[in-house]
Amino acid sequence: MRITVSVIKADIGSIGGHTLPSPEVLAIARERVERAKGSLLIDAFVCHTGDDICLSMTHTHGVDDSRVHELAWQAFREGTEKAKAQGLYGAGQDLLKDAFSGNVRGLGPASAEMEFEERPNEALIIFAADKTEPGAYNLPLYLAFADPMYSPGLLLSESLHDGFTFHIMDVNHTEGDRVIVLPAPERLYDIAALLRDTHQYVIESIWSRRHPSEQAVAVATSRLRNIAGRYVGKDDPVAIARVQKIFPATEEFGPPFALGAFVAGDTRGSHNLPLMPVPINTSASTFFCVPMVSALGFSMHNGILSTPADLFADPFWHHVRDRVAAKAIEMRKQGFFEPATLPYSELEYGGIVVRLQRLDREFTIRDGKAEGAPVGTPAGVEGDNPA
Repeated sequence: MRITVSVIKADIGSIGGHTLPSPEVLAIARERVERAKGSLLIDAFVCHTGDDICLSMTHTHGVDDSRVHELAWQAFREGTEKAKAQGLYGAGQDLLKDAFSGNVRGLGPASAEMEFEERPNEALIIFAADKTEPGAYNLPLYLAFADPMYSPGLLLSESLHDGFTFHIMDVNHTEGDRVIVLPAPERLYDIAALLRDTHQYVIESIWSRRHPSEQAVAVATSRLRNIAGRYVGKDDPVAIARVQKIFPATEEFGPPFALGAFVAGDTRGSHNLPLMPVPINTSASTFFCVPMVSALGFSMHNGILSTPADLFADPFWHHVRDRVAAKAIEMRKQGFFEPATLPYSELEYGGIVVRLQRLDREFTIRDGKAEGAPVGTPAGVEGDNPA
């Protein structure tokens, strides 16, 4: 049976700043999706990570189905009206357009989808990140699908020996999707050369090489500033990973995320802090909006989802979070100096643009002739959405 898994997530308003959605707003999104089960949808699960509401839906209509995307869009629109009525901060923040245009891509919400022939024992993980960008998944997915130091199945499982194919997107290319397809392990160094730049190159999908029609991963790749032309918040990406058998095992995703790799985002979307694995329905951290990621493990049969396993909630992850918190505290001690703050090319608040333009006019060359010096100009303009 061919099943489509659609995961769509958006920040439509939160309590007291960028923290978490109100119970009433979350209930509206949940009710709207539940109402579609048994007709448009087979099954669905609704939760939040930080201030983002995440809709995980199964159906048989394929990727980019306009009805499924409109369902998510309307759920977010209805939730936004409630958020406005409650005076929540950033109400409708991720809804960047007024009208639905066939799917949510390009409208603001993060979206990852995958269509596949369901296995008898289909197992998958849904990742939801907050306060960061799509490139936050680059290192964990590289380690899980290409590095036997972290993913022993690449050595121990015959079904993984052929490796995987990485589809990598240039997310800053504005004239259509620019994608390169590279096989691992043969092109491992080329893959690494691209994925190290998490602001420019992002994993879009990963595919099995032993079974080329089998997709392993789908990642949301939209960058909100490329849609809006200004800073409106971080991209807060979602991802879907199929696990077990011809894919890495569920537990082989643990060590890559336990690293707490430094990623872009945090307060005002302008800093680097470690990515903290958290249980679902966790509020965004008041410690500088440290980036966070949750992971739900599902079994699925005929499109019906099991009760999820909260994969970052078992006792081991308490120790990981303590270590990630220590890394975050040390990085924040560096204040506004790089790499604690992002390079000029990625800064997303316009106040510093104005400041640099003023300073540029004050530069002189040593022979006394005034000449504006080219000072790095960050992307974006003045905004009022700090995370």
